[in-house]
Amino acid sequence: MRLHDLLRIPIWREGRVAIEGMNLLRSTSEPERVPWGSGRPVLLIPGYMAGDGSLAPLAARLRAEGHAPQHAAMTANVDCATRTAKRLVERLKTIADAHGERAVVIGHSLGGVLGRLLATSRPDLVRDLVCLGSPLVSLHAVHPLVWAHVRLVGALGGLGVPGLMSRSCLSGRCCAESRRLAQAPVPGEVGFVSVYSRSDGIVHWRACLDAEAEHIEVESSHVGMRLNPAVHRVVVERLAGLGDDRLLSVDQAAA
Repeated sequence: MRLHDLLRIPIWREGRVAIEGMNLLRSTSEPERVPWGSGRPVLLIPGYMAGDGSLAPLAARLRAEGHAPQHAAMTANVDCATRTAKRLVERLKTIADAHGERAVVIGHSLGGVLGRLLATSRPDLVRDLVCLGSPLVSLHAVHPLVWAHVRLVGALGGLGVPGLMSRSCLSGRCCAESRRLAQAPVPGEVGFVSVYSRSDGIVHWRACLDAEAEHIEVESSHVGMRLNPAVHRVVVERLAGLGDDRLLSVDQAAA
């Protein structure tokens, strides 16, 4: 994707996040119940620089629907992808053991890229993947100001600041396998949805159109996807539509 295209990303539209937050507060409709889906495990992975609290509104909606959302235990998603993925695999193992089934993974932005990595590397632990505004086609397809910030964080990590990715994570050997897995084919037993918005002010919307995913368009800012009632409805409908054919135990999925 050319720099000219990335500079045209409407980053100014991210100011809409306040309106989207207000719309969420005004949304008083009763949540749709999932008759047979009570307690379905869901792992929520936040976006770049964000922590578990950023997905608290979505977690509350899913909990009201009778599901069992679990956070990724992240304060800020800025660490090396390989280290992060290892921690998330352990988190998924704990969730799968507790519920006796694979988890649905929902990731916002970079969280969706990490979710795709989990789906390709451990399909025995991932039942369905929902990505919200995630640059699945290319991590570089973000506004240049955001990419400059990523490079700054990588430089600090390279200087030894703990808990941060380094520049080698972005293009070196350190995370080469993680980058490969994030682009590898998603196994057929894992459902895959990418939610995108042409109004996204951070990620170029075309970068969300992974060829293997089902694409769902919404009207939302990038940051606002975690607050947007329309996005919440898409997630709820997706979980409600998961049939018994995906309700495999961890042992069955691994067989």
